[in-house]
Amino acid sequence: MPRPLRSSHVDYSDATRKELTIIDAAARLQRRFGRQALANYIVSEAEDVSDLLEVAVLLKESGLLVPGEVPELRLNLIPLFETIEDLRNSAQVMEALFSEPYYRELLRCRGDLQEVMLGYSDSNKDGGFLTANWELYKAEVGLVKVFAKHRVRLRLFHGRGGTVGRGGGPSYSAILAQPPGSVAGQICITEQGEVIASKYSDPDIGRRNLETLVSATLEASLLDSKDHSEEHPDYRDALEEMSAIAFRAYRELVFEDPGFVTFFRAATPIAEIADLNVGSRPASRKKSDRIEDLRAIPWVFSWSLARIMLPGWYGFGSAIETWVSNRDGGLELLQEMYGKWPFFHALLSNMDMVLAKSDISIASRYAELVTDTELRERVFSRIEQEFKCTVKWLLAITGQKSLLESNPALARSLHSRSPYIDPLNHLQVDLLRRYRKGGADDSLKRAILLTINGITAGLRNSG
Repeated sequence: MPRPLRSSHVDYSDATRKELTIIDAAARLQRRFGRQALANYIVSEAEDVSDLLEVAVLLKESGLLVPGEVPELRLNLIPLFETIEDLRNSAQVMEALFSEPYYRELLRCRGDLQEVMLGYSDSNKDGGFLTANWELYKAEVGLVKVFAKHRVRLRLFHGRGGTVGRGGGPSYSAILAQPPGSVAGQICITEQGEVIASKYSDPDIGRRNLETLVSATLEASLLDSKDHSEEHPDYRDALEEMSAIAFRAYRELVFEDPGFVTFFRAATPIAEIADLNVGSRPASRKKSDRIEDLRAIPWVFSWSLARIMLPGWYGFGSAIETWVSNRDGGLELLQEMYGKWPFFHALLSNMDMVLAKSDISIASRYAELVTDTELRERVFSRIEQEFKCTVKWLLAITGQKSLLESNPALARSLHSRSPYIDPLNHLQVDLLRRYRKGGADDSLKRAILLTINGITAGLRNSG
């Protein structure tokens, strides 16, 4: 019988008691309802091998890991790689984990299957749209190689949200855009927020969406797809260089401009989202105004309501303009990448949709809520300039004359919805101004909530 590490005679900290209580409850659930009732343990912010092995120790204390010559792990241990740095280190972490003999023994009792979760939300908030998507793609390529080396089956769990700023977008094209080998007969995808209602509230629509996911998974698994970034090193080099430029542009605005947080909190309804309890969890992980501590959902949701949708495009225009100006034939290469590389095509198609739902003229009304004139003009002018630059280069690469030209059905849908959405935005700005001046009666709060619901319903995939 293995020696337990915890004792009823020891007074543990609140954090330790909380974790042990959760794991004990998981063990009781399995004993009562079976192991499939609770099969997974996701380790958030996985940065090193120790993050998973520490959880294994805790599981042993509750009987969810039975040690011995042939150990038995009764939960899947799933690392979640979220930030840009974590994504870059993910293959290295899994290589070290698989090189640990005891962990390989644990995996054997799980059928040599390892699930890995990739975080789209925090990686985007950390590094911007272009860099996050490119680092996610590279992480998948690296993981496929490590898993093949150690003969472990890979199941990727994509933590996608509703909006493009959190990895959202059409599921079919997203699955087909994954690197070869990353969809090997199975894939795990989160469906969150308003996406659940829009996709699964009606049985026929729900069935159609599930059929779409299954068909894309089969197609990605069975067809002889090629990794164009491996076949064409110039594609990979181009995206690597553009990603670095976009990353700098994004970080300079969001994390290095000393007034950006003030602008963000005044020019978007983030404060009202928190005050009015719009959401399933607190807006921030800690009592802090830092962007790093803000949860990803209110981050993208706030920008969507203000019709700026910054997390879904910012930095792209600067990256393309800088890169093309220093490369002969640069635009032609990007046009070729758009035509031949599913990943790059899906990336630009999603951004096309986000830009079409944005409206800089309406966004300028939200910016007027910033009382500091110098701050407002400085930050908003950068956003407006980057928006125009991004639209310009997106159209140049795709060959479109206008946004969503290649998707006329969505363009018509947005055109018909705009007369209903736009007035709600203007009304919301006035309501926010009154609310922030001290008007806290219930009718005003309800009016703000109704505008939030209306704008969200009209825009869709906004949170």
